[in-house]
Amino acid sequence: MSDNNPFANLNYEDFKRLARDQTLSKYERIGFPDAYRKGAEEAIFADICSKLSSLNQSGKVVLDIGPGCSDLPLMLIELCRAQGHVLHLIDSEEMLALLPDAPFVTKAAGLFPSCAEVTEPLRSRVDVILCYSVLHYVLIDTAFFRFLDTALSLLAPGGQMLIGDIPNISKRKRFFASENGVRFHQAFMNTSERPEVAFNRIEHDQIDDSVVFSLLQRARAQGFDAYVLPQSAELPMANRREDILIVRP
Repeated sequence: MSDNNPFANLNYEDFKRLARDQTLSKYERIGFPDAYRKGAEEAIFADICSKLSSLNQSGKVVLDIGPGCSDLPLMLIELCRAQGHVLHLIDSEEMLALLPDAPFVTKAAGLFPSCAEVTEPLRSRVDVILCYSVLHYVLIDTAFFRFLDTALSLLAPGGQMLIGDIPNISKRKRFFASENGVRFHQAFMNTSERPEVAFNRIEHDQIDDSVVFSLLQRARAQGFDAYVLPQSAELPMANRREDILIVRP
């Protein structure tokens, strides 16, 4: 983890440590400064539900990979309670301990996809998979395509998977090279300087367009429909993050 930024380049073990730190807020425990999430999670959850339409149906099997401990998993738990869904949560034991128990909720401690004892019984049975603000940590922690392939193997016919809140460095560069991005930078940083943007440069350990498109191609090659979707403009980082929706026909 970076010495200068406590929320940079986090891995699974880092999140376990953050979950145990009672001096942190619920947003800091999932790797965000309060300003990035506080007051925004209702809009984020509404955006999620608009893309995962099966959540609004009833009696579904739902899986959240890396739910964390902010208000988002609490909203999901309450929605699943109201809709009669079965909910599976996969995260560290430390994170899961911060979430409430319920008869329809199954908690599984482990690093996905290295938890075959959890995933095998769910193969081709899951109607909705949510993986939000997690993909950039997968890049550090595990085999990228193995993560995707395992998740897709769990989807039932008609199942939906949302890989949400992807920090795409290419999208970020396009934004900060635009006039809107320049104004955003100047206002946020209280400066008259323009942001520095360098195109056609490999950014190690960062997700860019090539990574996003490779995930789409990988899913489509296995017979799934896959789409890149914009985030709602209300979301705090919509100008530099995006989502992937994958559907099993």
